[in-house]
Amino acid sequence: MEESKSLMILAVVLVGLSSFSDVHKCQQLVEAIPFTTDLRTNILGAFDGAWLKMELADEEVSKPKRIVLSPNLTTCHQSLSDADQPVYCCPPESETLEPIVDFQFPDSSKPIRVRKPAHLVDADYIAKYNKAIDIMKSLPYEDPRNYIRQANMHCLYCTGSYNQQHSNSLLKIHRTWLFFPWHRMVLYFHERIIGSFIGDENFALPFWNWDSPDGMFIPDMYLNGSMDDTQRESSHLPPQVADINYDYVESGLGTGEQISANVALMYNQMVSGAKKAELFMGCPYKAGENGFCDGPGTIELAPHNPLHAWVGSNSNTEREDLGAFFTAARDPIFYAHHSNVDRLWNVWNELRSNRPSVEDPDWLESTFFFHNEKSQLVRIKVKDVLDTSKLRYTYENVEDVWLTARPKPSVPPKIARHVLKMRDNENPLFGDSNQAIVLPDIGLNGRSLDTTIRVKLHRPKTRRSKIEKEQEEEILVVYGINISKDMYVKFDVYVNAVDETAIGPESREFAGTFVNMRRGVRIVREKEDLIVQRKTIFKVGITELLEDLEADGDQTIFVTLVPRGGTCISTSIDGVRVEYMQ
Repeated sequence: MEESKSLMILAVVLVGLSSFSDVHKCQQLVEAIPFTTDLRTNILGAFDGAWLKMELADEEVSKPKRIVLSPNLTTCHQSLSDADQPVYCCPPESETLEPIVDFQFPDSSKPIRVRKPAHLVDADYIAKYNKAIDIMKSLPYEDPRNYIRQANMHCLYCTGSYNQQHSNSLLKIHRTWLFFPWHRMVLYFHERIIGSFIGDENFALPFWNWDSPDGMFIPDMYLNGSMDDTQRESSHLPPQVADINYDYVESGLGTGEQISANVALMYNQMVSGAKKAELFMGCPYKAGENGFCDGPGTIELAPHNPLHAWVGSNSNTEREDLGAFFTAARDPIFYAHHSNVDRLWNVWNELRSNRPSVEDPDWLESTFFFHNEKSQLVRIKVKDVLDTSKLRYTYENVEDVWLTARPKPSVPPKIARHVLKMRDNENPLFGDSNQAIVLPDIGLNGRSLDTTIRVKLHRPKTRRSKIEKEQEEEILVVYGINISKDMYVKFDVYVNAVDETAIGPESREFAGTFVNMRRGVRIVREKEDLIVQRKTIFKVGITELLEDLEADGDQTIFVTLVPRGGTCISTSIDGVRVEYMQ
């Protein structure tokens, strides 16, 4: 009786089967009918099984293939400096015809190369490194291992020299989630090329340990021989302490004060402001015109960008070499600088118990091309460089003193709250006073950042539980950042600051900093090329900051944007808001 009932149900289903547009639902309906397994198998196999399989196969074929972000190597554009002088970054055209090999991990039985702090390497190491640089500089430009050719990889990928594959959109890797993995690739291939020239497969690049008090100076190894670069700011050579939050104006801080400010900034950029992947890594950048984004992560913003500017020569228009994208890698210290950036990516992952930072296939499959030590053109993907043990290198353990440098409020929170509320009551909206408070949503026309901007922000959620805070980070968003010229721009962001002129990263009111680094060149484009004009966005986590300011229960907070070093004269913003990020 039950079997007959099942057959009747099946008959009804089969009559309407061909009218279904979703073959998956057809299959589910048939399999859900309560008849014996043998009968179901026989009927599906003899009557509809083959049809369903063919439909499913056709559906898979008809699905659009994922288009991943990758450069079109046949589209290299010439570049011009701001003075309209030609800048040659493109490789010889003949390289577009080279065969491409897929990346292969190095032999897992090989020793792991250990990258050491640059200020601790010995004389033998420095001599070998200098020898390799000399060899690279002696090679013809046609050899992809030539020193300038190696440096030009940064010019190519960071100024928009290439179009994307399958799109006329220009490809740029900075200010996105490609910042960390792309630079890891550069270091990996450069390191192996150097090792091959000196016959040392265990050679490892040094890292400039600028986040540690002992390493906050340009390392001595870069002051002589082939490691020297005449295009550096002479006033910043040792014994000058590096200002990792540099704004084109000398801080005037003493050695101890500068070190303390540097350490405090590191805590903010690595810990309190970067609790979610996008905050640290940068915005999700995908293929095509609609996939473009412009939202750098905390470490790229600072110390990465300020140190580029701090080292580059103030006598040069673009602060070349290190201070502009197109020349940065000409300075050998570039590789030590980025080696430390790469190390900090590992440290940040460890702070998160090595949970996957990004699992989006658009990121994992993003593809780039580099020449290896054999001059072969190699295709490599982001997913290939996520585990440094597979790449057979690691970093010497150093003490990250900033891990315990959690800043304290400059003013007791209760007093600060009282002062800020008094000012709020006294100052008119959009007033002319230097203390005037503006609406958070300024509008598409924007507001110039040539002077300090103060905003009163409503917080949608207050007094969240510990679990809620772990699930969602409260973030401060400055949106619609528009920089009308290719120039260095820096502004700092404070929350509930009573006097932002007297404090910096060492005070808890400091939420973060936005820094725009100069490209230094403009691309000569074809008519069909697309440059997506999308404004920049700045995001930083403030959950921990609000706890320390005892503002977690407040429905409103006061945000102050402070332009630094006279750099924001061509910059405007559309507004400020609070969001929550999973």
